[in-house]
Amino acid sequence: MAKAQQTQKPAQILTLSPRLQQSLEVLQAPALELRNIIISELENNPVLEELPLDDIPLESTPTETPATETDPEKATLDFDDTFDRLLKLDADWEDDLAEKARTSTLQHDDRRQHLFNSLTSETSLQEYLMQQAHQSDATPEEVEALRYLIGSLDDRGYLTVNPSDPSLPLQIQDDRTGSMGPPLPRAVFEKAANLLKAFDPPGIGAADLQECLLTQLQLKDKGDSLAAQIVTQHYDLFLHRRIPELQKKLAADPEDLKVALKTISALDPAPGRKFSEDHNHTILPDVTVQKDGSEWRILLNSDSIPKLRLSSTYKSLLAQNSLSVHAKEYIRRKIRSGKHLINAIAQRQETLERITRELLNLQKGFFKKGPAYLKPLIMKQIAEPLGVHETTISRAVANKYLETPYGLFAFKYFFTGGYTDLRGRSISRTSVKEAIAQVIQKEDPLHPISDQEIASHLAKRQIKVARRTIAKYREELNISPAHLRRKYDIK
Repeated sequence: MAKAQQTQKPAQILTLSPRLQQSLEVLQAPALELRNIIISELENNPVLEELPLDDIPLESTPTETPATETDPEKATLDFDDTFDRLLKLDADWEDDLAEKARTSTLQHDDRRQHLFNSLTSETSLQEYLMQQAHQSDATPEEVEALRYLIGSLDDRGYLTVNPSDPSLPLQIQDDRTGSMGPPLPRAVFEKAANLLKAFDPPGIGAADLQECLLTQLQLKDKGDSLAAQIVTQHYDLFLHRRIPELQKKLAADPEDLKVALKTISALDPAPGRKFSEDHNHTILPDVTVQKDGSEWRILLNSDSIPKLRLSSTYKSLLAQNSLSVHAKEYIRRKIRSGKHLINAIAQRQETLERITRELLNLQKGFFKKGPAYLKPLIMKQIAEPLGVHETTISRAVANKYLETPYGLFAFKYFFTGGYTDLRGRSISRTSVKEAIAQVIQKEDPLHPISDQEIASHLAKRQIKVARRTIAKYREELNISPAHLRRKYDIK
């Protein structure tokens, strides 16, 4: 039998320097996250100070604290008293940034989580349902079955498992101990599934859309209504909007049918989705562009970013001979760290301004006339005139937003592929989608146009797009096909 052996092989591993790691972190951070980074540095670097609002200069150059008349000997004694405490509170700067380089992803997630935790958080769907489970008359076994079923809901709130499925696991792992609990009878899962359907929001725990709609009608005491009859007996006709045939099958009064269809349309087809929406997500524009006569003004968002300066008090202390070597090295290290952060922030702002200026130049149609005139653009077209690599552009625009006269857009919105129309002009995919939406918006609701007819309309505008592509873009716009858009005049 061969013995296992350990061998050592030389390998080259590319790592980023701590300073470069911090520069990239500052470059990639949107306004709110950058504020958190700066506040963290202010707490850990005594040499850094936030510039009071009244003292913020018109220019963006870093400033220092004005020199004040202080007693050098007293300043030295004060610093000696606090130096040991500072050393204990402060991890070595180089080691700290080196650790950041190794665990940047984890710290990025922690910082994002800190931001989310600072906002008013909402209860998740699973937490909300489990609260109802514990408050219900369910037995301990049914609560465990409910825990499993609630964990099996998709983002719409539909069950992804069948409680009657023989393959359903009868033993459930205890979240607290990690051990498997005792086997649960299948009838417990079926009882738990019925209990779940009675929970709020109405329609939760359904197997599909049809059951979701019917459950909501039953909870509204409309289980015997015309609306419920449509959902249970003529669901396909309703789903495909075949209203004349539906009216004929039901032999219903036109007004009653209108009321029934309105009742169904008011139901929530995805009761779980409202919990998956991020109501706490705050978006601040990193850059704003405004029209000023015939020129465009670029305004960088600086309100949410603290202005920093280096404290002249600590720089003065370096000139004192009474400080120890270790104390002087500590101050030098913190000054270098502070200067690097100030420069990284200034570089970030300058890069965003230069990118925005290039966008104004390359996307003139958008800024003059709106989204329908957006052109195809790749990041390389921005990177080359700026003399940087396209990955730098990608990092700089990540998770950042631009406020325009036409609304707030992610920077990445302006980078899109596209087509060349029959006249040789470039047109972006976004512009094609806008054109599709415009055509559908003008259609007769009683006679909606097909994807092939949309393609014909675009061809008249010298835009040649295949029918399959029309269908793909229409779906991305969340627009139903023609037979589902059709409205009927019920008489």
